[in-house]
Amino acid sequence: MCDTFVALANATEDGSVIFGKNSDRDANEAHELVTIPHTQHPEGSLVHCTYIDIPQAAETNAVLLAKPFWIWGAEMGVNEHNVVIGNEAVFTKVPYGKKPGLIGMDFLRLALERAESARQALDVIVALLERYGQSGNCGFVHTLFYHNSFLIADQHEAWVLETAGKHWAAEKVKDVRSISNAITIGSTWDLASEDLVSHAIEKGWCKDSDTFNFSRCYSDLIYTRFSDSRKRQCRTSELLKKRLGKISLNSVMQILRDHGAEAGKDWSPDKGLFGAEVCMHASSGLVRGSQSTGSMISHLKGGEATHWLTGTSAPCTGIFKPVWLDSGLPDLGPAPTGAYDENALWWRHENLHREVLRDYALRIELYQNERDTLEQEFITKAKKAASSTKAKRFKISEVCFSTALEATERWVSSIKIAKLSKRRSFIHKLVWDKLDRQAKRQ
Repeated sequence: MCDTFVALANATEDGSVIFGKNSDRDANEAHELVTIPHTQHPEGSLVHCTYIDIPQAAETNAVLLAKPFWIWGAEMGVNEHNVVIGNEAVFTKVPYGKKPGLIGMDFLRLALERAESARQALDVIVALLERYGQSGNCGFVHTLFYHNSFLIADQHEAWVLETAGKHWAAEKVKDVRSISNAITIGSTWDLASEDLVSHAIEKGWCKDSDTFNFSRCYSDLIYTRFSDSRKRQCRTSELLKKRLGKISLNSVMQILRDHGAEAGKDWSPDKGLFGAEVCMHASSGLVRGSQSTGSMISHLKGGEATHWLTGTSAPCTGIFKPVWLDSGLPDLGPAPTGAYDENALWWRHENLHREVLRDYALRIELYQNERDTLEQEFITKAKKAASSTKAKRFKISEVCFSTALEATERWVSSIKIAKLSKRRSFIHKLVWDKLDRQAKRQ
């Protein structure tokens, strides 16, 4: 389960476009950050996506991807033309393709590699969807099939693209927009597949075009309801609209860390066996098994783009660090997998995250002020360096990542000696003990 949103220039305090996304996956499904350079490919080349080969483009853009470690594509990413995309699982009445094919995350990467604008990226996805369809397992621990929606933005405009099999509709964003794990486009849209309405009428999902509503006609109500996507999408929309005209980098970070309107200082992720929040925490393992495994913000302004990545799970426990695509990523250690690796950035942060879970309300308080101070220092440095040389910007990224890692190690040591104020729920402990065993994390 995930949440993605965008604020256009008429909604932000500095006239920028700001995109944000949490990637919610299985709790041990490590999140990887990668950059891939601009590349020219020989005529007749094929590209191997997660499951299948398709014809490669003659030339592909440089991209920065935030992705599940085992998947070729990505849940979110940006390219050298400052096109940024996030995808969401959506659950529909259209039968899912079970055979290996293109999955939503593949479409996302392919669009970033081949498009120079948000609208062109939408066209790339639609063309691939209509040619290949979408099919294949998208789950890490358990087999999971779904369709996809996408939020696609550049410095000038943004689009929501929602799909059900080969059927789709797209809506141009006016100021702010969020999507979650449900179809949100209703009876009006800007673009759509030719048979979007006729297929629904043929299936008996509506009587005629006057009664057609994409969300109502195509959604699988059971899976959509259990994803709690309506509530989360309403929450992100509410928070964005409340700050309309004043949306900033800091406010987007706060939204990605949101645990709901009723979450006070005593909030703890062990309290819920059902439901979901924007900053998602795994709990029961059955219907609340997803965890925010990575977060990304893209700040697009005046031809410049600064990307803020955690590279770690649970944004409420981690730190956003600045990255510029053209200057690259600093050393993050070995690429993470689903097994614990004390040298990989993602797993090093899990030492902190999983210690905090033992007594969330107490332990997050022990360091969140320092976390916020560090993050603000990073923002100040990044703003000053936005138009500097590649070398200087790379150095700032490197310093911010190393400073955050040093702080993480220090916080782990300090919270381990803090006396627990309460015991977490038995089910929550049981779930996370099992996850640690599965990851061979002792």
